[in-house]
Amino acid sequence: MKKKLNINEKIKSFNKTIGVNGDKSISIRWLILSSLALGKSTSINLLKSEDVQSTIKCLKKLGIKIILRKNICEVHGQGINGLNFKKNLVLNAGNSGTLSRLLFGLLIKTPFPIKIVGDKSLSLRDFKRVIVPIKKFGVNFTPMNNFKLPININGTNYPSPIFYKENIGSAQVKTCILLAALNTPGVTKILAKFSRDHTEKLLKYLRIPIRIFNRKKEQLIQIEGRKSFGPINYKIPSDPSSGAFFLVLTILSEKSSIKIKNLNINPTRIGYIKILNSMGAKIKFFNKRNYKGEQIADVFCRSNGKLKSINISKNFNISSAIDEFLLIFICCGFAKGVSELRGLKELNKKESKRLDWGIKILKMIGIKAIKLGDDGIKIFGNPDLLLNKKYIIKNFLKDHRVAMTSIVLALSKGGDWQINDPESIKTSFPDFLKIAKSLGAKINERK
Repeated sequence: MKKKLNINEKIKSFNKTIGVNGDKSISIRWLILSSLALGKSTSINLLKSEDVQSTIKCLKKLGIKIILRKNICEVHGQGINGLNFKKNLVLNAGNSGTLSRLLFGLLIKTPFPIKIVGDKSLSLRDFKRVIVPIKKFGVNFTPMNNFKLPININGTNYPSPIFYKENIGSAQVKTCILLAALNTPGVTKILAKFSRDHTEKLLKYLRIPIRIFNRKKEQLIQIEGRKSFGPINYKIPSDPSSGAFFLVLTILSEKSSIKIKNLNINPTRIGYIKILNSMGAKIKFFNKRNYKGEQIADVFCRSNGKLKSINISKNFNISSAIDEFLLIFICCGFAKGVSELRGLKELNKKESKRLDWGIKILKMIGIKAIKLGDDGIKIFGNPDLLLNKKYIIKNFLKDHRVAMTSIVLALSKGGDWQINDPESIKTSFPDFLKIAKSLGAKINERK
């Protein structure tokens, strides 16, 4: 029987300094690129979530030696052609959309079909977005015209460079193409909407021939393939998406403040901070520094009981806050005025339909929320709302962000909450409950 969480008491005022787990996006990318490097790469603060563990298991199946020692991880890379492809190989990506999509680019030269599988939630997600560009390199997939897992990938000995227009704003698609390009002779070009750029920063640090030309709403990326590179020694910064939960917990709680150390403040990842500050949150950065292309800082904020409504149009770079919109919806629910957010179609293509879940949670607690077409939401804020009923969160397809957002809401605003499947949190943020309890949260776990 799966565990359940019960929360029936608001968190008391706190004034704390915390650290959160390593960045998930960078952890997965570091592991994959280190497996393609020549020699031993070492990382500190690698995230030990289920998604990262799935990445390690898949790379080990491809012949890569990986050693974990407390907070240190070693990857013994074999070069861009050093993966060991075996017959009848099955790679299980678990719940990880990032890993599963990046595997499509990693495996473009497999001489034998490799089956990629995932859990129930991942098997419902769309893979057409990576199948279409990877086919252009000369790769085949079976079953034909199937865009959901399980999928078999059969590579080519003679991949050809491509030009691809990426119009979703998906860093997973962009990285998938870049990984395929690393093992392809010639220059691959991607015309992409702006999205997370951790892969490009790592490739620049490794001195891979990559050039980026920024335009008004998109960027042209050119990368030259078949270039070997050496080890990547890296200290993984703290994950801004994980930090978001405790920043919002602080904002919505009473008379509290928090400082989060060593948080990654890459501009492509902190759109949620821009949004929250526009609502009156006053989140501040201290001790800013640059680390191998990434920007890092200590981040501070205080409680704010006077949030104001916002309007977000389709012109906003949605990808910069794609994982934080459930938290933003909750803040809008307790802000003064009516908030309207557009351009959110991608939310319903995540682990669960997050746009629909946002509306469901808001309505459950008594806040009026209306879905606008297939990409928007209108939220009628109620700063004076008191939560004093029983609320149950279940059947969210192991979507860790639904679970953690519900916990933040329960701790900051009260009510009697039951949240099913707390194990899902380990997908991205294994220390979440431990940190929440260190702030004074009373959370009961039971079967």
